[in-house]
Amino acid sequence: MIKSLFYSLKEAFKQMFRSKVMTLVSIFSISAMLLILGLFFFLTVNINFISENIKTQFDTIEVFLLDDTSKADADVIAMSLKTLDEVAGVEYISKEQAMEEFRAQWGDNGYLLDGLAENPLPNSLRVTLKDLKYGSFVAEFSRTMDGVEDVRYYQTEINKVLKISEAIQKGALVIIAFLVIVSVVVVSNTIKLTVMSRQDEIMIMKYVGATNWFVRGPLLVEGMLIGCFSALIALGLCWLVYDRIGTFFTDQALALFSSNLVEPEFMLQNLAWIFMSLGISIGAFGSLLSMRRYLKA
Repeated sequence: MIKSLFYSLKEAFKQMFRSKVMTLVSIFSISAMLLILGLFFFLTVNINFISENIKTQFDTIEVFLLDDTSKADADVIAMSLKTLDEVAGVEYISKEQAMEEFRAQWGDNGYLLDGLAENPLPNSLRVTLKDLKYGSFVAEFSRTMDGVEDVRYYQTEINKVLKISEAIQKGALVIIAFLVIVSVVVVSNTIKLTVMSRQDEIMIMKYVGATNWFVRGPLLVEGMLIGCFSALIALGLCWLVYDRIGTFFTDQALALFSSNLVEPEFMLQNLAWIFMSLGISIGAFGSLLSMRRYLKA
């Protein structure tokens, strides 16, 4: 068993060097597919992450109070809101507490807030809804109360974000499926050329008693190696992209949604398993497909 494995590895590497051009084409094809998959993976996961953060904020309404609204007046407003059947609870948030929460949302970039001369955030009331459908009514009711400066409630914008997230997911699945099919075809053609170039050798091996799997082994390993190398290349490129460009999008996400992006370490650890599994599977399937046609596997 071990001897056959070493033989398959040796022959696979030997054949890959013999067919350098097609091997490089296969590696480039799968790497490109996995790179695009990785970019869509980054985009989809981060949009879902931001959407979930927005949805957790969506069941609450921020009622910002005027600077001259006292704590006693704020309690009166809170009691009025609590009497509504649509409201599950009301919490008073001081400007100091709001700043701490804002700093926590900024994560590692929280130190940027240290340069502020004074706290610009207002005192507020955080109103928790019993159901999202009551948001518009509670928001309008809050705006009519004395001592209220503004009300933050972005139902329309959030619905747009959720629709965009769903559309991106569907589009990504279609593109990924297409790229997987293209990669399988390219690998299959690479192995097909190998089989055609070694037909006489394969016939001799069968005549002297070689089993089918002894003949197929090196070809299957060749496809898996192509997929493995492609996965490593694509993972390295994705690391560079997410590490260097991610900072810019993190700042944009903080500015637009008050939310960080998913940590690079978490993203790339999961992506490594996906790439290796998918790359090796594409290589193996492409090899098997070619062998079924030309070796009657």
